[in-house]
Amino acid sequence: MSSLTRILRGNMRQYGMVIALVSIVALFWFTTDGVLLRPLNVTNLITQNSYILILAIGMVLVIVARHIDLSVGSVAAFTGALAAIMMTRWDVPWFLAVVLCLGVGALIGAWHGFWVAYVGIPAFIVTLSSMLLFRGLTLVVLNGATVGGLPQGFERMGNGFLPEVGPDTGLHNLTLVLGVLLTAWLAVLEVRKRRSAVHYKLEVLPQPLFLAKLVAIAVVVVGLCFVLAQYRGLPVVGLILVVLIGVYGFVMQRTIVGRHVYAVGGNVEAATMSGVRTRRIDFLVMTNMGMLAALAGMVFAARLTAANPKAGVNFELDAIAAAFIGGAAVTGGVGTVAGAIIGGFVMGVLNNGMSLMGVSIDWQQAVKGLVLLAAVAFDVWNKKRTSVGGGAGAEDTSVAPPPPDEVTEELAKQRTGEPAARTS
Repeated sequence: MSSLTRILRGNMRQYGMVIALVSIVALFWFTTDGVLLRPLNVTNLITQNSYILILAIGMVLVIVARHIDLSVGSVAAFTGALAAIMMTRWDVPWFLAVVLCLGVGALIGAWHGFWVAYVGIPAFIVTLSSMLLFRGLTLVVLNGATVGGLPQGFERMGNGFLPEVGPDTGLHNLTLVLGVLLTAWLAVLEVRKRRSAVHYKLEVLPQPLFLAKLVAIAVVVVGLCFVLAQYRGLPVVGLILVVLIGVYGFVMQRTIVGRHVYAVGGNVEAATMSGVRTRRIDFLVMTNMGMLAALAGMVFAARLTAANPKAGVNFELDAIAAAFIGGAAVTGGVGTVAGAIIGGFVMGVLNNGMSLMGVSIDWQQAVKGLVLLAAVAFDVWNKKRTSVGGGAGAEDTSVAPPPPDEVTEELAKQRTGEPAARTS
C-alpha cells in the first residue's frame, strides 16, 4: 500500500467530515438558489450556532476523557438567568457579572468533578441529577418569568460586531485583515508540523497535495471573511469562538494536560500505571465543561436580549451530537476540537438549510437523528475495517487526532534509536 493511501485511510474520518460539510453546503446552496451563502445568512449561521459550538468544545474534552455531561443545557440556562438577575436587579456591572457567572459555572463543574473523580459516581448519573437540579433552580431564580432590559455591552456578546476601521472600501476592513492574519498563522503551523514530521522520517502528504491543502485552507478562511465583510464583519461571538478554538486546540495537541486527557480516555488503567493523575484530569475536564456551559448560557441570553426559563432545552443533545459527528469516539480517547466545530457546523447548516427550504421542525429533528446515527455507525465500521485490514492487533488510527509535536518527536526518536526526552 502506498504512503499516500495509508495517510488517507488513517485520516478517513477527519477528511470525511470535511467532505460531508462541503457537500451539505453545496447541496443547500444549490437548492436555496444561493441564499445559504449570502452574507446575512452566513452571519446568522455563526451567531445562531455559537452557543452550541462553545458547548461542543467542552463536550469533546469530556467525551475524550470517556465521560458525558447531560447538564450543560440546564447549567447554561441557570447561569444566563443568574447573570440577568445580577445586572437588572442587583446593579452589578455587566463585565463583573460575566466574570462571576463564569466562576459559578466552574464551581458547578467542580461539583460534578468531585462526584465523578473522587467519589466514583458515573458522570451520566451525576450530570443527569444536575440537569434536573439546575432546571428547577432556573425557574426559581427567574420566578417563571422572562427577565429583559440587559445592558447594551452585555448584549454585544451575542449580537455585536467588530468595529469599523480604516478607509471606506465597502467592506469590513478589520475582518479582512483578521482573515489574512489567521490564514498566515494556520499556514505557518502546517509548515512547522510538516517539517517536524519530515525531520523524524514520518509519513507526510506529497508536496503537491500539501500545497493544495494550504490553498484550500486559505480559500476557506479568506473566503469566509470576505463574505462576512460584505455585511457587518465578524460578530463578537465569532471572535470569541476563534479564541476558544485556538486555545483549546493548542491545549489538546501541544500540552501535557491535553495528552493526559487522551491517555486517560484511551486506557485509564495504563494511564494510571504510567503516572498520570487520572482523577485530576477527570476533575479538570468536568470543571472546564461547567465554565464553558456558563459562557454559552450568557451568549444565548445576550443574543435573545433576555433570560428565559425555557433556555437551554436540548443544548446538551446538540453539543453531544456535534462532538460525535465531528469524530469523537463513543469509548473515549479520540476526538479533536476542530472536529467538534465541524460537527457543530454540519448540524447548523442542516438546520438552516432545511429551514430555508421550508422543511418542518419535525423532519429536521428526524434528519439530525439519522445523521448522528450514520456518523457513529461510520465510526464503528471504520474501526472494524481497520482491525480486519491490519490484523487482530492492528491499531485504529482512522479517527485519531493529529499527534502533538512532542509526541511525534518521541515516537520518531524511538524508531531511530535515539533516547526519548522526558515530558513530565
